[in-house]
Amino acid sequence: MQDKLQQLTDRLYNEGLSKGKQDGEELVQKAHAEADRIIAYAKTEAERIIAQANKEAEELRTKVAADVKMAATQSIAVTKQEIEKMVVTHTATEGVKANMGNAAFVKELITSVVKAFNPANASPVDLNLILPEALKAEVEPLVKNEIANQFKGEVKVDYSKKMNGGFKVAPKDGGYVLQFTDDEFTQLIANYLRPATKKILFG
Repeated sequence: MQDKLQQLTDRLYNEGLSKGKQDGEELVQKAHAEADRIIAYAKTEAERIIAQANKEAEELRTKVAADVKMAATQSIAVTKQEIEKMVVTHTATEGVKANMGNAAFVKELITSVVKAFNPANASPVDLNLILPEALKAEVEPLVKNEIANQFKGEVKVDYSKKMNGGFKVAPKDGGYVLQFTDDEFTQLIANYLRPATKKILFG
């Protein structure tokens, strides 16, 4: 009886031990499998994060490079425009001021313009002339004598302190005004100079 009890006890112990060992091995295998899964996931996630970071860094680098290039291009264009404007403005302004403030040049210009209003076989046209106050002493004799004698219509002359050079002419009826001022000539000459200046400066 004692032997049977011992055998039963041993069998139960061995079965329990075997079962425990088997369960333990299964738990260890599951733990290893879970660990492998976690490691694989972590590796995949790390690779994804690194790839995303590299992509974003490349996109940022490309954008920054494009922005820098655009800013540089715009800066160069603005600088070229400023240089061109400075050269054209200086050239046109100095040339026009020298001539439009010159009484002899203005006299010649007035004579040519007035002749255009006085064609042969045309009805007389009365004119209003506006001249710079600074040229009054030198230009007034021309207007009173030569132009008055050559022109069929009446010529009325006013002088303005606001004008620096040149003159304005208009039919007395006030239909329109032709401006031959230094500002008008500066703009006109600048428009002609601009393309040539750009080509000379920048090719």
